[in-house]
Amino acid sequence: MSSPPLVPRLHYGWIAAGITFVTLLVAAGIRSAPGVMMVPLETEFGWSRATISVAISVNLVLYGLMAPFAAALMDRFGVRRTMAVALSVLAVGVAATIAMGAPWQMILLWGIVVGAGSGSIALVLGATVVTRWFDSWRGTVMGVLSAANATGQLVFLPLMALAVQHWGWRAAVLLVAAAAAILVPAVWLLMRERPADLGVWPVGATEPPPPPPPRGNPARTAIVALGEGMRSRDFWLLAGGFFVCGLSTNGLIGTHLIPACFDHGIPEVRAAGLLAVMGLFDLVGTTLSGWLSDRWDSRRLLFWYYSLRGLSLIFLDAAFGPDVFGLWLFAVFYGLDWIATVPPTVKLAAQSFGRERAGVMFGWIFAAHQIGAAVAAFGAGWIRTDLGDYWLAFVLSGVACLFAATMSLMVGGKKPIPA
Repeated sequence: MSSPPLVPRLHYGWIAAGITFVTLLVAAGIRSAPGVMMVPLETEFGWSRATISVAISVNLVLYGLMAPFAAALMDRFGVRRTMAVALSVLAVGVAATIAMGAPWQMILLWGIVVGAGSGSIALVLGATVVTRWFDSWRGTVMGVLSAANATGQLVFLPLMALAVQHWGWRAAVLLVAAAAAILVPAVWLLMRERPADLGVWPVGATEPPPPPPPRGNPARTAIVALGEGMRSRDFWLLAGGFFVCGLSTNGLIGTHLIPACFDHGIPEVRAAGLLAVMGLFDLVGTTLSGWLSDRWDSRRLLFWYYSLRGLSLIFLDAAFGPDVFGLWLFAVFYGLDWIATVPPTVKLAAQSFGRERAGVMFGWIFAAHQIGAAVAAFGAGWIRTDLGDYWLAFVLSGVACLFAATMSLMVGGKKPIPA
């Protein structure tokens, strides 16, 4: 088409983004469950936090490593099919955990099955949908989709904590499994692949999008993309920064904040409320970050995000005071910065590697994020088991954030990055 096609008042890109938001929200609720389950599992089965952290670490690694292959699967088999299959796997895998009674079963179900399923609908799904459906508003929409992770915690964590308190951890597990199962038919009926399928251009497009790349073997596509990335300095800088991002969020705070609160005499429901507050403020912070990434230098945004996060983690242990005011202040401040790094990172990846390669390349960058999360999930659990508290884990993570802040300024070298 040489001229923009006529479109209805509501562009279908917004509907695709809405379905993606709900999917990421449910996936986030599932991923946040281990933080609520850790103490009940420790109490019921006598498993140490280091043992439980092994399963969580496997989950986080697979969650990340699946991302580039999921992006390739979306190119090969379609976004709708990938989302529906992943949600089905999650529903079955999560529901099956109510029957586990040994650590290896938790590693198999929560680590491998749930890790692979959730990794197939990770943030790379949002990056793929945004780059396909939006030319304008791209950073803002990516910010909102990234914030779905926070909103998932906001919605599910208090509910799961209450379920654990009144009916046990199995009720909390069944709650999130049911949410995944209910979403499958909605995704199948409403999700669409590309604007061209409906005879429209992406939102805000001034020229027709390029044709999709030839469909090939998903595994080969992902591996070839990794090879290209490993020859790129920007890839290593973005992946290194995102490694630290995962180290300081999902792996540390998302997994161990509730157990750390429990160590200081703070009940689980109140601790889950802290994470929910983080989710609420991250919804604001990440959406604002997407808006800013459409207007400001993404490298400088990342510098400030990582710097402020690092300082907050270094002083986190001091926040566990008797009045817990400092902890609530941390929840608000840290929540604004939780995953605000995602929109500028996605934008830098698209600028460095192009629209059609952005999904797969961001998938590998996100894999680094989850490897960092796995390192923190296991490492913090080991530190707590060996030393008796989380102080060293918080400080090391904070120092790593300060290094990531410096790396962010080096993306693009001395050459200006085009808008």
